[in-house]
Order: sequence, then structure tokens, then C-alpha cells
Amino acid sequence: MTERGKRFPLSLSSVVEKPAKSAQTPRASLNNVATPQTATKNAAQHLTRPSPVANAHTRSMPQPAVPVASQRPLVSDAIRAAMVARVAKQGVRDGKVLAAMEAVPRHMFVEPGLSGQAYVDASLPIGHHQTISQPYIVARMIEVMRDNGNGGELSRVLEIGTGCGYQAAVLSLVAKEVYSIERIKPLHELAKSNLRPLRIANIRLHYGDGMLGLPQAGPFDGIILAAAGLEVPRTLLEQMSVGGRLVAPVGERHQVLQLIERVSKFEWTNVTLEACHFVPLRPGVV
Repeated sequence: MTERGKRFPLSLSSVVEKPAKSAQTPRASLNNVATPQTATKNAAQHLTRPSPVANAHTRSMPQPAVPVASQRPLVSDAIRAAMVARVAKQGVRDGKVLAAMEAVPRHMFVEPGLSGQAYVDASLPIGHHQTISQPYIVARMIEVMRDNGNGGELSRVLEIGTGCGYQAAVLSLVAKEVYSIERIKPLHELAKSNLRPLRIANIRLHYGDGMLGLPQAGPFDGIILAAAGLEVPRTLLEQMSVGGRLVAPVGERHQVLQLIERVSKFEWTNVTLEACHFVPLRPGVV
């Protein structure tokens, strides 16, 4: 493992801005949540509002340029807020996570024909036999990962299975650095394309075998797997920092969400959380 300070090269060539810092209020109410990242929020407003005139509190903020060809059918802020309210009703209480879910325009990460279903609580196909996870499970996994002994602070997070890039975008609002690995080349390129208009500076995308992790960028104080294996690969456990949390689906036909926490250099604890359903975790690249 290389020294902790080494950073993996940024693969989003168009990213030029750094995210604004959010207040650290991990258990705030939905009405008093941390302010989302300005660039992401602006991009969401740009694509979802029928009028170019912004609300009073964002009128002075510059809107990022998005090619006309990449614009999707209009989706109102109220629809996204309703999705977040449903997620909160299902038990997610972390205010910072809920704020991130409300800020990220999920319809930008699905096919235009599915934009009308982007804010239902369901997984949707993204091609190559993969899916974008349902909003509840995205929020639930991130909330569990943030509920650590460090007051919810996440300096460096690793995501296994970038997919279309949606979960990475949400993670970018609750962690200082997000590293995400995708083994399917077309999906890796799709995630780059989806994330580019949002101009998120703290996401590093990597094409490779997620089961190997990214030892050159670790250790990580949070790891999330977006695919289910029969067990969590040992190499990923070794890339966790002490006190770090890993959240992953485990199983074949019957899958459960598991929380693994590293309590010392040679010791990990394992807790089963709830039933879930994910695509299978596979080795190698395609």
C-alpha cells in the first residue's frame, strides 16, 4: 500500500470546481438539513425548472452550461422532494443524507424514456443487465456508513460498482473524497457522461475490477458495494481504516444487507441489517 497522501488521478476531465462545504449535522431534521453542494444544486435547477429564472435564494448563482441534446424531460423539485419524504418515512433520519438525495437530479442518470419513473422508489435498468438502485436503499446504505464513531465524518469513501454514477453523486455531498470503480467499460463511460454536467470535483472514477478495490488510494473510512457477493472480498476489508464501515449486500437468492466495521488492525465486526436485492458481484472487467 502506498502512503495515505497519494491521490488517484481524477478521470473527469471537465471537472474544474471544488464542492462547497456542508455543515456537519448528521441527525438534522429534513427541514433543517445541510446546504447541498452548490454546483450539483444548480445543475438540478437548470435541468428541472421550466423557466430560466431561478428562485430568489439562488438567483445570483451562475448556472452551468448543459448541451441541449443532454437535457431530459422536465421534473419538478416537488417530485424530488416527495421522493425524499418517502425515504424519510421508511426510516432514514440522517439529515445530510436526505439533503443530498434531494439535491441530486436522479432523472439525469436514467434513460430519457424512464425519466418519468426516476423518482419512484424502485430500481431501474441502466443497460448491461445492471440497475440504478432504489432511492431508499441508496439513502439507507449511506446513512449506515455515516453512523460511525467519528460523528459522521467521511474523509475517503470507496464505491464498488459505479453504474450510471447516481450513488457516487449522492456520496459526493456527504464525503470529502469519493473513489468509484466500475468493471463494465460502457457503464464507466456512461457515468462520466452523466456526472460531467454536474461539475463535481471530489469524485474519482476508475475502470477496473471492483473486487480488488483501490489499495493505492486507501485506506477508506467508508466502503459501499452496489453488487452482492457470497461474501465480502478480503482485500476490501484490508483497505478499511480502523473505525471505518463497509456496507454491502451479501448472498445469492436470499440477500441481506451487512454492516462490517473494522475495530482494530486484525478485527472486524459484522451485523446483518435487512433483506435486499442487488445484481451479482463479479470479478474482472468487460
